[in-house]
Amino acid sequence: MRHFNIISPSKEIEKDLLEKIDFLTKPKGSLGKLETLATRVGLIQQTLTPQLSKPHNILFAADHGIIEEGVTVSPKEVTWQQLSHFSHGGAGINFLCDQHGFKLVLVDAGVDYDIPTGRGIIDCKIRKSTRNFLHGPAMTREEMETAIERGSRVVDKVFCDGCNVVSFGEMGSGNTSSSSMWMHAFTGIPLADCIGAGAGLDKPGVSHKLDVLTRAWENYNGDGSPESYIEWFGGYEMVMAVGGMLRAAELGMIILVDGFIMTACILAASKLYPEVLDYAIFGHQGDESGHKLMLQAMNADPILHLDLRLGEGSGAVCAYPILDSAVRMINEMDNFQSVGVTKYF
Repeated sequence: MRHFNIISPSKEIEKDLLEKIDFLTKPKGSLGKLETLATRVGLIQQTLTPQLSKPHNILFAADHGIIEEGVTVSPKEVTWQQLSHFSHGGAGINFLCDQHGFKLVLVDAGVDYDIPTGRGIIDCKIRKSTRNFLHGPAMTREEMETAIERGSRVVDKVFCDGCNVVSFGEMGSGNTSSSSMWMHAFTGIPLADCIGAGAGLDKPGVSHKLDVLTRAWENYNGDGSPESYIEWFGGYEMVMAVGGMLRAAELGMIILVDGFIMTACILAASKLYPEVLDYAIFGHQGDESGHKLMLQAMNADPILHLDLRLGEGSGAVCAYPILDSAVRMINEMDNFQSVGVTKYF
């Protein structure tokens, strides 16, 4: 599998960042999480004057074989229909990207449909849907490695476009099931606490989903390595996001993490390269059952809590203005000495 050279940012600059923030014309700590975020961005970029440039939201789409077991109310055709919808505008992620200045990048990672050309959708299709992981691995090792590579290449493209802050979104019926399996495998949290309603299951539906995923876990006979869990239970869109996250960290980019599914992806990425978390900023805590527990397991402090569970990168893009405010604070506020105000704390 491709090797990523991800280096944790040096902490040497942290003292200077904190000192700069403390001497802005405000009481110490009075801008709360904005100060924490500014420090984090400064550390990632290794500068006292961090900048956010050309934000992109990369949305990977693929289908999942596990939906054959009735674990979601969302039919398979919704994946390609929504991907087409995104390409025309008018969906949730479209208005949010337009509002906050994000370029939306759409990628077919493994949709079970022949997507017409000329719609601005990047063709990275590996296969029309993963296999049903109730009965065996969702993908082969070669397919997993290909997904990692293709996801990293998409990030290369946006980086060359001048992007230094990237969020990832997804579209794929059944991908909350894959995320629940990764969450359970990588945190040890009981599977029942990792499973939620997804696209809108009722209580009997959630019970059925738990039964299916419990049997899938019992049928797992891999070697227990991160790579094995990723290929056995993952989706092509999710593994491409993992590859994209790893490449973004390697390039020193800010990774703005979305909801339950993308949190599962950064969790999986961290099991391959723990340093990737040094580049991650968590956008929000979503409404999907288990997301809060997974964030807690990673010691993650999300920016927003708006009860979102749309996916698509929506929560990460919503959080971006707060991150922008943090960067503006450290760059645009005066300090006490420059304006002759007596330090009052």
